Amino acid sequence: MDKSGNQVVTGKSIRLLQQNQYTSQVDSKLTKTEMKNRVEQFFDVKVGGVNSSRVTRKSRRRGIKSNLNHVSRKKVIVRLRKNYFIPPFLSQT
Repeated sequence: MDKSGNQVVTGKSIRLLQQNQYTSQVDSKLTKTEMKNRVEQFFDVKVGGVNSSRVTRKSRRRGIKSNLNHVSRKKVIVRLRKNYFIPPFLSQT
């Protein structure tokens, strides 16, 4: 997904794959429409719907300074239309 994000591999995301839904972390500035267009163009599929949520990291306290690492991220679940799928991909890191 070029600049858009990393695939999320959790128990829930694997269960969602059976329902033709794909989960990834994306830039928090992306909108649902932008994400839909990127997925459709990059993978040549038709998107049925997009759900997104902002996930904030837990704040950590280090000495007197508090609220370090308070950067938010966005998690997106993309539902594809029938007869479309994205081949599995994993990063080599």
